[in-house]
Amino acid sequence: DEAHIVLTCRRADFELWKHLLDHRVLLYVFCAGFYGVYRIGHIRMDHALITALVERWRTETHTFHFPIGEATVTLQDVSVLYGLWIDGRADTGVDPPFATELWIALCAELLGVAPTPADLQAGRLRVRWLAEQFAHLPDHVSDEVVQQHTRAYILWLIGGVLLPDKSQNLLKLMYLPLLRDIEEIGQYSWGSAALAWV
Repeated sequence: DEAHIVLTCRRADFELWKHLLDHRVLLYVFCAGFYGVYRIGHIRMDHALITALVERWRTETHTFHFPIGEATVTLQDVSVLYGLWIDGRADTGVDPPFATELWIALCAELLGVAPTPADLQAGRLRVRWLAEQFAHLPDHVSDEVVQQHTRAYILWLIGGVLLPDKSQNLLKLMYLPLLRDIEEIGQYSWGSAALAWV
C-alpha cells in the first residue's frame, strides 16, 4: 500500500483576475510584452496532473519520462505559450537588501502609493495591499497614473504568475526597479527568466 503525497501548489494570482483590466493599462501591458500572460488568464489547478508530472520528473536529466519518451519545457514553449520575449537583456534576479524605508520610497516613486511597513516583509509586498490600491483605475487620470497601475499589474504578473515564491501572499519587490521605464520592460528576456524559474 503506497502512501500518497499530496502536493501543495502555491500561487498569488487569484485576485489578479477578479476585475477586467482597464483598456489604458492593457495598452501598456501589450507594449511591455506581457499581453500573452494576460490573455491566458487564470488557470485552474489540476492537482492530479501536477502530481503525475512530478512523479515523472527526473532530476538527473531535467526531463519528464513518459511512455512515448522524454520531454521537457523549452524556451520556445515559453515564448509560444506566454508570448514572452526570449532575446534581449537578462534579468539576473538580484535581490537588493534594501531597508524597508527604501522599498517604501521605491513604491511611492514607481507605483504612486507608499505601503506601510506592515505591508512589507523582507523585500516583499503583500498581495492584498496591491489588490486594494490598484483594483480600479479612475477615469480622467494622467498618463503617469496609468503607468503606475501598469507597473503594479506587471509586478503582480511577474511575482504571482511567472516567478512566484512559496509565500502565496507576498510579491518580491526586486522586479520593481526593472519596471521603471515602461518602454524598456519588454527589452528584458522575461521568457528566459520564467523558464529558469521553472
